Amino acid sequence: MYRHAPPAALLSRLLLCAPCATTLPCAAALLAGAVPAALAAQETALRIVATPPMVEVTVGRSAPLEVRVVDASGSPTDVAVRFAAPRSALRYRDGRVQGYRAGSYEIIATAVLGAGTDGTPPELRIPVTVAWPPITEVRTNASAERLFVGTTLTHHPVALHEDGTRRPEPSFTWRSSDPAVASVDPFGTVTGLAEGSATISLAVDGRTLAERSYRVELFPADALTIEGGADAARTGDVLRFRARGRAGSAEVAELPVTWAYTFVPDDSIRAPGAAATIEEGAFVAEVPGRYTVLAVSGPLVARHTVHVRGREAVQEVELVGRGPVTSSHTSDLWVFEGVDGRDYAITGTWVASGWAFFWDVTDPANIVKVDSLQVDARTVNDVKVSPDGRYAALSREGASDRRNGVVILDMADPANPVVASTFESNGVTGGVHNMFATDDYLFALAGGDKYVIIDVRDPYAPRFVSEYNHPDSRIHDVWVHDGIAYSSEWQTGVVVVDVGNGRWGGSIEDPVFVTAVPYPVGATHAAFPYHQESTGKFYLFLGDEISGGAGSPWAGEGADNQPYDPVTGEGGVQGRMSGYLHVIDFTDPENPRDVARYEVPEAGTHNMWVEDDVLYQAYYKGGLRVVDVSGELMGDLGRQGREIAVYKPQDPGGFLPNQVSVWGGQPYKGNVFFSDMNSGLWVAKVLPKGRPIS
Repeated sequence: MYRHAPPAALLSRLLLCAPCATTLPCAAALLAGAVPAALAAQETALRIVATPPMVEVTVGRSAPLEVRVVDASGSPTDVAVRFAAPRSALRYRDGRVQGYRAGSYEIIATAVLGAGTDGTPPELRIPVTVAWPPITEVRTNASAERLFVGTTLTHHPVALHEDGTRRPEPSFTWRSSDPAVASVDPFGTVTGLAEGSATISLAVDGRTLAERSYRVELFPADALTIEGGADAARTGDVLRFRARGRAGSAEVAELPVTWAYTFVPDDSIRAPGAAATIEEGAFVAEVPGRYTVLAVSGPLVARHTVHVRGREAVQEVELVGRGPVTSSHTSDLWVFEGVDGRDYAITGTWVASGWAFFWDVTDPANIVKVDSLQVDARTVNDVKVSPDGRYAALSREGASDRRNGVVILDMADPANPVVASTFESNGVTGGVHNMFATDDYLFALAGGDKYVIIDVRDPYAPRFVSEYNHPDSRIHDVWVHDGIAYSSEWQTGVVVVDVGNGRWGGSIEDPVFVTAVPYPVGATHAAFPYHQESTGKFYLFLGDEISGGAGSPWAGEGADNQPYDPVTGEGGVQGRMSGYLHVIDFTDPENPRDVARYEVPEAGTHNMWVEDDVLYQAYYKGGLRVVDVSGELMGDLGRQGREIAVYKPQDPGGFLPNQVSVWGGQPYKGNVFFSDMNSGLWVAKVLPKGRPIS
């Protein structure tokens, strides 16, 4: 450990990927070294050999691949090889290729030649095909159980692999055994046409995997009404309607209903194309206006009109104070009350020789840096403090001895933290990207592969307790709530594990897998679990992190930050990130539902925090976003006018001048603290609603 002193020399062999990627050898495997003198004359004859020459692997599985450099005679050499591969699709590590996303890709292997060597290093492109595993089960999920002449019902099929994971966007083929009785369109919408029986079959990958039989009956109802909902609402308010069919005075059960709406805008310029969402009677509007909700069943139509006004969520936000860091990139932050009763914050640094800074923030308008600590690391990506303020932890990536691990601090004197110990075993030597701290245990990521649970009741003698490693998956973050760990695992989505809740038989010593929430359309970087008291719902807020802007009109200047070079005049550009926030209704862990999203165009999410029905979302170039997430959530939160405030910190003296790149935010005692990669620690306050907005 070093305090106010230069660090040990860092290994030049390590390559750092995107701003939130683990410090790993390139594509998880980089072995560097000079070519032995005896081979110097033979360098031009070197070639790379792969066994097998091409790789086929299944998503969620791994396959062997041996890559070596041979000389002209075919004999192996000790020349090192570096590898590059699309990280979102596959990973090569320890002689095995792991598949994450179906498609055709390449691993590029390049020989690492000695310093001063002329010529182009030998290179080999190794084709890799990643295939989906076979689908073994299809659930049809019909919107109604009964079908009558003139009515329509829909299906929402889910295709499952043998391990229970979902196939994203499968291609289904639908067929009716008697189209004269019941027709089915290419999307699984079934319409009853005549009395009789028909079987609807569903095929995927050329195999019929599900069938559902319907007895089509004459339409029985003579009246249809709508109940529930409201006559007035705000944009973003979810209204739930129910349609009731009757035959005389008797209610008709299980009547299929098609829901729709018409729209008259308050502002005539606004087009009605995507102004609202209605699904099985649940309705939410995005813009103000007059909406007429329609329930249609056979020949009957019922109507209910709702006037929707603007949400008027905007509040004024003002800067309170700053803790500038302009000589390097800032990473994460943590704000806490020290054991001495004063308030403090810790900030880490990214690719900045292992520094962490300690701030007294008792007076947020006059933030004071009280200490700094340097550890043997390239990056202190994460900083965490126990809820009781007794200890803190600094994550390490890129240590000079490659041992990385975590540094545990005694916070008895928060203004003068003391290194109590380091933990460098059970895989954390591969790099600790993120952590989660409870009073007694520290959850630390290990090499981007698993998380390790450490007993820190005695911070001077940390002890390994247990670990959880999800098969063939990469991990980025972990958050623990009520004895359940939610780990963010990129294309795998969120993995949910009982680490002491007990409902699924898990304990801190014996973690038990509960379920996984797959999100293959994104890249799950962070997850925040939140219980909403007003509705009783339990939401998971999942943030993507996708490097670059591939597929968008403006792809940016690449994913990497480029400091300005005064000699060449190049650089000074913040990397382009994309991805958005997904909201999952996790109230029923056995049936998680994707219900809402929050997206900022041309920006990408990073860390988030939810407290008192307010979301504090770090959105890199999009700044700090403060969003109203009260009430049931459904649809596009941004378009519903739920944004309360936005703050974009700009500093002409920043590490990248005037470039906004907010890393994370944390509400604390009426203020919101947040870190910006280019300018350090900031604190702002969202002002009460009653104050006029200028």
